Amino acid sequence: MASISHSPVTFAGTSASDLLRSSSNGVRGVPLKALGRARLGARRKDFSVSAKIRKVKKHDHPWPQDPDPNVKGGVLTHLSSFKPLKEKPKPVTLEFEKPLVALERKIIDVRKMANETGLDFSDQIISLENKYQQALKDLYTHLTPIQRVNIARHPNRPTFLDHVFSITDKFVELHGDRAGYDDPAVVTGIGTIDGKRYMFMGHQKGRNTKENIQRNFGMPTPHGYRKALRMMYYADHHGFPIITFIDTPGAFADLKSEELGQGEAIAHNLRTMFGLKVPIVSIVIGEGGSGGALAIGCANKLLMLENAVFYVASPEACAAILWKSAKASPKAAEKLRITASELCRLQIADGIIPEPLGGAHADPSWTSQHIKNAINEAMDELLKMDTQELLKHRMLKFRKVGGFQEGLPVDPKKKVNMKKKEEPIVGRTQHADLEGEVEKVKQQILKAKESSSEPPLLRLNETIEKLRKEVDHGFSEAAKALGFEDKFAALREEFLKVNSEEQLIDPAFKNKIDKLRNEFNQNLPKAPNYESLKSKLDMLKELSKAKNLAEKNQKAALLKQEINQRFKEIMERQDVKEKFGALKTEIQSSGASKFGDLDSNLREKIVKLKKELEFEFADVLQSLGLEVDVMKSNATQLEELIPPSEVKAKIKELNKEIQEGIENVVSSSDLKYKIELLKLETSKAGKKPDLASKKKIAALEQQIKQSLVAALDSSNLKEKHEKLKAEISESIGSFGGLDGSLKTENPDEGRVKINVGANRC
Repeated sequence: MASISHSPVTFAGTSASDLLRSSSNGVRGVPLKALGRARLGARRKDFSVSAKIRKVKKHDHPWPQDPDPNVKGGVLTHLSSFKPLKEKPKPVTLEFEKPLVALERKIIDVRKMANETGLDFSDQIISLENKYQQALKDLYTHLTPIQRVNIARHPNRPTFLDHVFSITDKFVELHGDRAGYDDPAVVTGIGTIDGKRYMFMGHQKGRNTKENIQRNFGMPTPHGYRKALRMMYYADHHGFPIITFIDTPGAFADLKSEELGQGEAIAHNLRTMFGLKVPIVSIVIGEGGSGGALAIGCANKLLMLENAVFYVASPEACAAILWKSAKASPKAAEKLRITASELCRLQIADGIIPEPLGGAHADPSWTSQHIKNAINEAMDELLKMDTQELLKHRMLKFRKVGGFQEGLPVDPKKKVNMKKKEEPIVGRTQHADLEGEVEKVKQQILKAKESSSEPPLLRLNETIEKLRKEVDHGFSEAAKALGFEDKFAALREEFLKVNSEEQLIDPAFKNKIDKLRNEFNQNLPKAPNYESLKSKLDMLKELSKAKNLAEKNQKAALLKQEINQRFKEIMERQDVKEKFGALKTEIQSSGASKFGDLDSNLREKIVKLKKELEFEFADVLQSLGLEVDVMKSNATQLEELIPPSEVKAKIKELNKEIQEGIENVVSSSDLKYKIELLKLETSKAGKKPDLASKKKIAALEQQIKQSLVAALDSSNLKEKHEKLKAEISESIGSFGGLDGSLKTENPDEGRVKINVGANRC
């Protein structure tokens, strides 16, 4: 550092540029004119200039003398600061992969047990591994869009430099935008694949938290895009084909980036890429977000890894805008059509590069090799084109996006509301909200039961309706995920065709329906939404059972009220009152205190009145749509008359044989076909059948009854029934008749008990 001692001169009137010039004698910082004037006007001549030189460490060579021989790429690899990680990355399990963890643990436990005990568990290990591979295959062949988004964002997913060092023979990284900045989120460099030289550029994410902070999580600033632009010009000048790797959530959207011209930098890249005279291939290896991805993605060929996504807005942002909640991101991911298969179908992407089961992070080398093959294939095609063909090919690729045609007439009816309206999301309810609502309904039912009040049927019906919608939607999603959607659609069309032509359902078609239903039920546990669907089904069954019970109780209460009212009307009739009064007077005048002390004539009158009332009560019950099964004059004595241990066992055995006989007859193909025809005719006739439908239904019912009777008559069941009936009659006859002559100690025991069946209209 130069220093001037004893200098009385001042440097008035000198400029900054004069101060930066140097004299021939090595003095720096002092203009020559000022020195001349100082010598002439100074009285003292002892002027001296001294300088001190700072010693610094000698700059090392960009790469070390002894490069690591194990690192592919040789010496040039060490020009990059990207080195293999010292520690192996921690495994990360995504939410939908958790069912596989249990199988992995089982395999580890069995292997550990085999090592500790020395026993041979090879068969069990092979079986578990096969089961794990099958579960992994089923899971990764039916991924939903939001699950692919999660895989694309996986922390252990291979980055741009991981792939570059795997596929290149040599690679040297180039830095800087020649404006004083070097954005680490965008990496550029020259490399060779099979002896051919290419310009590589791509977004670089970190492999751990420290690297992610350094790389700004793969979100470039304007400096990164200007660095990429400089390398594009460089490649265009030297004739290097360009390969870009896209893996960014989007351009960095902070205030400083906007001040430095983020939008202008992206727009400049877009315009420049359409004019480059070299082939360009872009590969989406993770997530490609908005303009930040498109700034290096205007290529002749856009390839995507199988689980990569390419979107204009993230599913979370889209859900927040449209449905005001990020929880709707699965629906947004489906509607955005951001997966590789959807984008290929829309002709935005030109090809899909396969990934191993488990994602690219499961086998990075395998994925890199397929990327290399895809690059070679695409470049072989593009390098055959001349400059004009190449530019036109790139222009037409983006011109066809959108799939519209000009000059075609439009139907006037379609001018209004051309876009099909989507069903509102109001009908859908989150699983957690449903569980809470079901729990509230259960509490209300319990409170109603404790207080002997009516349960809240309106709230119950609303919850059941919501659950039914959710279950229907869940089954549709499961059918779509399992690949049954087209099969169900074809079967539905066939059924509608048969129904519209009023044809009878063919047994072969019925078997086809049953076969498809059984196949779907067997594969249902493999559906991604099976656990949620099963939980909703259980809730629906529980609430439906509670609803049926509540409705039965309500009907029973109303019926009971009606029966009591009708019985009261009978008992309050004038003729019944007169008969009761006369009979009561006769009993009092006889002086008897017990029913057994009455004379036979009076007892007969009592039994006669009782029977009259019984028949009237039975008529009342039948008029209410009830069927009177048995009328007993004294249940207690009847139980004493019939030996229960013997007769009940025989009745039970006979009933079982009759039931088996009926089931055997019903299962026969002829009768089964007639029953199916009866069901079809009944469903077609509806609530108000016409005369022809009534005749068909009556004829089918008669045929079915005749078939049942004929089958039962052909067996020995009728003989057994007659024999048992005779035994019961003989047993009862030995103890006396049922004409009212039985003696009872308590008159109250003589009341009529009527068993009423639940045959209601």
